[in-house]
This record gives sequence, C-alpha cells and structure tokens, in this order.
Amino acid sequence: MKTLYQKFETLLQNTTTDFKRYLYERVSWDSRMIGIIGARGVGKTTMILQYIKQNLNSKKALYVSADDMYFSENKLIDLADEFYKNAGEYLFIDEIHKYANWSRELKNIYDSFPALKVVFTGSSVLDILKGSADLSRRAIIYKLQGLSFREYLNFFHNYDIAVYSLQQIINHEVKLANIKHPIPLFKDYLKRGYYPFGFDNEMDIRLGQIIVQTLETDIPQYANLNVGTSRKLKRLLSIIAESVPFKPNFTKIAKIINVSRNSLDDYFLYMEQAGLIGQLRNETSGIRGLGKVDKVYLDNTNIIFNLVGDKLNAGNLRETFFFNQMRVNNEVISSKTADFVIDNSTFEVGGEKKQQKQIEKDGKSFVVKDDIEFGYLNIIPLWAFGLNY
Repeated sequence: MKTLYQKFETLLQNTTTDFKRYLYERVSWDSRMIGIIGARGVGKTTMILQYIKQNLNSKKALYVSADDMYFSENKLIDLADEFYKNAGEYLFIDEIHKYANWSRELKNIYDSFPALKVVFTGSSVLDILKGSADLSRRAIIYKLQGLSFREYLNFFHNYDIAVYSLQQIINHEVKLANIKHPIPLFKDYLKRGYYPFGFDNEMDIRLGQIIVQTLETDIPQYANLNVGTSRKLKRLLSIIAESVPFKPNFTKIAKIINVSRNSLDDYFLYMEQAGLIGQLRNETSGIRGLGKVDKVYLDNTNIIFNLVGDKLNAGNLRETFFFNQMRVNNEVISSKTADFVIDNSTFEVGGEKKQQKQIEKDGKSFVVKDDIEFGYLNIIPLWAFGLNY
C-alpha cells in the first residue's frame, strides 16, 4: 500500500483546481457510494482528484486506479479492509471497469464498511442497473459529458461565462462579456474543444487512440463480446461516419456487417453509451430515452473532424453540436416539422440563410442559425446553445 499512497500523493501534487467541470458542483459527495461514468478523456480522474485536494485530508483519503499492478495480487475488498483499519474514510477507485467482478466487490465493500465513503469512476458502457451485484440500490450514478462551449471558453481562454437555461437562451438573454466575436472561438471549439486534452498538439492522434481503444477493448470487454466483434464495430462506425445524420435501416446494415438484427441494436447502444455516437429518438414512448431511434449522429463535433475530416457536412456538424450540447439538461427528441423538439418547443437548425418555411410564429418554434453573432425574434445563434451547462 505504500506504493499506492506514493502514486496518489504525486498525482495530487500535480492536480490543478482553477477549472472544474460542470458536474463537480452537482455531485452529492457525502453519499456513501458514488459512481461517475463517462467516455474516455472527458476528465473524470481530474475531477475526483480536485475534490480530494480541496476538501479532504489526504491522510484520510486514498485514490487508486483499478488497473494498477497492485491488483494483480490483491483484491479491492482487502484494500478497503486495510485502509479502513488504518482510519481511512474516503476511498476513490478510478477506472473500475478494468477490475474483474467490480460490481460484486463494490457491493461487498458497501455492505462491510458502513462508515467508508467510496467514489468510483468507469466507462459509460458500464451497465450499473444490470450489475450482477445490483449496485443500483447502493450507488448514486452521475454521467460526465465532454466540455460545453461555455466550459471551453473558460478552460482554453479564461473567459468566465455563466450557465444559461434553455429559456434564457431563446429569450436572447445570453451575454458574452469581453467576447466581441464568438464565431472564431466557436469554430475552434467544434474542431478541438470537446475534450480537455484538446490543448495538446497531438489531439487528433490521442482522440484516434481513444476511438480505437473504445472499439477494440472497452465495448468487447464490458459487453462480453469476442475480440472479432471489434472489427464489426469499426465497420459499423465507418458506415455511420460516412452517412450521418441518417435514419438507420437496421436490417440492411446488419447484412452489410454480417450480424443479427438483434445484435445490431446492442452494438448501437454500446457505441452510444461509450460516447461514440448519439441516437435521436422520437416521442413514441413516455419513458425517457426509450423512443424509437429516428436519426443517428456521431457523438460530438470533434469526432466528426477526426473521422471525416474535410469531407464533413456542415448541416450534420450543426445538428450534432445542438443535440450534443442540449441533451445534458434536456430531453431532446426528433420533430415531425423541424429537426428537434425540447419540451414543447421545436428547433430547426441550419446555416445563416436558413429559411423559415416550416417555422410557425407561435412563440415555441425557433430557427437556430450558424455564422450569426446575435439573435433576433425567433432566430437564435447556434453557439448560444453551448452555454447550457
């Protein structure tokens, strides 16, 4: 354990606290067991280290990564036991998905040490509700998405911008203090601003590695799929990247990649949970997120630039940004008369010259335009929707 503590202290010393993700203030950190899930590279590790550094006595806390060599010969439950006996109070376990039988061990820790608080992070693919040890009754689960345009302005350029609700955005209440021209910044965000590592000169290489690791390791491992499935997942992502946004013909795609129709539904869901694609559903179900899939997008605009490059479609880029940014705080579904519906309002997303042929002047229908700095009447600039979280 001495080595684990040394690694922990080194990480803590190198953790900065000047910028925190939107989820930081939403997490109920005093809960007995917390799970923070999200796609690779969105900042889960940094967020928990920031919390430790600012709020806890490091002698009462311990951070470990579940893929540490320590766990090749030791169990999590044994680590928790020794830590607790030495007056430990807060155990943070990063990348829990890399530990075999993680859900059962977390359950045992929860049941065996009532005074111990546990925070774990993991891939979005982790299905907590179906965990073999039924963690859903024990852990509070939060999902961390990539940077919003607002967070990008703060993290990349030190602009402190407030969060605006959807109602404030459509009421033209958005104010960007000290930013005269948001469009150049917005275009940069679309290319490299969704992931905190967008600062890196080799951002494209790192994002490409994340995509490959997700397809080759994460999804097959967590979903108990054979290694050969990764080739089919890559082929599927390639089809999606070349076609988005598109109305999926699951039967046709299943034949192309040679899988069963039912398996394809699972593949799409795994890729969505892993942060590679987004599925826009319709209103056919009253249960959130269970409607029929109407359109499929790549998850975020950075992935579009990485996979498609110069061949990207501007309309797809706009719709992907809107869907990606608004889904954190809102239920976004497809519309029969426009592109999207949120609550009772419809949104038609397009370029600067977008016409209003299908938009009713009822106070609940809006045109979302790219390449405009300011909105008017029912016309809203696209970048403003990136300030919602």
